[in-house]
Amino acid sequence: MSRSRPSLGTLLKHVHRSGPMSRTALAHRMGVNRSTIMALTRELTQAGLLEQQHVATHSGAGRPSLVVRPRTERAYVLAFDAGADRPAAARVGLGGHLLDRREADRPTHVSGPDVCEVLAMLGRQVQQSAAPGSACVGAAAALGAQPTAVGTDLQQMLGRPVAVGRRAQLAAIAERERGAGSGARDVVYLQGGDSVDGGIVVDGTILGRHDAHAVAIGHMLVDPQHGGPCPCGSSGCLDTKLGRNALLATAGRDPEASPRVAVRAMLCDAVAGDPTAAKAIATAGDWLGIAVVNLITLIRPQVVILDGTLRDLYQVAAEQVHARIAQHTTPDSRRLTDLRPGVLGRNAALLGAAELGFAAFLDNPLPCRGRAATPSAR
Repeated sequence: MSRSRPSLGTLLKHVHRSGPMSRTALAHRMGVNRSTIMALTRELTQAGLLEQQHVATHSGAGRPSLVVRPRTERAYVLAFDAGADRPAAARVGLGGHLLDRREADRPTHVSGPDVCEVLAMLGRQVQQSAAPGSACVGAAAALGAQPTAVGTDLQQMLGRPVAVGRRAQLAAIAERERGAGSGARDVVYLQGGDSVDGGIVVDGTILGRHDAHAVAIGHMLVDPQHGGPCPCGSSGCLDTKLGRNALLATAGRDPEASPRVAVRAMLCDAVAGDPTAAKAIATAGDWLGIAVVNLITLIRPQVVILDGTLRDLYQVAAEQVHARIAQHTTPDSRRLTDLRPGVLGRNAALLGAAELGFAAFLDNPLPCRGRAATPSAR
């Protein structure tokens, strides 16, 4: 008789998120006895989703421990990043392993059906490289400024359901699960680009929805008296201080063809001693520090992760950021929160989309064939 789907899903989630572990550790985490964990792992192993291997102890004495690990190629999801400078698609296996990744050969700023055609093409390419007998168990896309209709268009082109989420929120999930925030309970993720975006994870759950009602960190009010106007209708939002064009304007620089490249050049000039660039970066560091202070005060996260332009800014202006934090937070808050740069880079949104794509499958992993699973075509 098949075990309860919640128990099977819980076990598979532990191995998917935490990696290889012993059956004893799994039983402890799940609060079940030895015979139950043996039956659950056996069923998932027979389904081809897990494998069990004997691993010798460090001392070499005693019976080798039986370690359970995911079979990364057996079940995978298609993950898409529609909001990147170059649209990308990936095949991501159990355990969050990036099995194949493709991106468009040219930068693109189009939206709607055009970007969907590119993503669908890339998705077919990564699926073609899948091993025989493997199964696609889900698909999800990370969106930037694109409308949520992109998910519907992509679904029609691929012939399968595609979940969608905000790019920064999905990156926050990935960094918390597999990146700079790994092991932390509460994480704030800040991503700098043309605007400031991010995500807040509390007790392992992302706050807000994956649509227009998501948490809008870029519209946090930081300078209501002297700040410039924001497209949202307010004045002095964080976007007006730390968006790429705002950073460049502070130094009197033209964004040229690529604001991203221009900001990096300004950061390099600041490090090299250019006084105008250095002053602009120091000012930006102050504003970043104020934003972090607000988030520490409200959320008290264990980790604040800085990514994109804000990661680059922090590496140059860390002194200003920490000075603001020291000035406006309590010692207990400062000890609780650690500032870290993001580590997943261009794969953060893809890996976050993969977690969204895996969600339904991990809730009910058997049978892995039929239902949402689609065997890979060769």
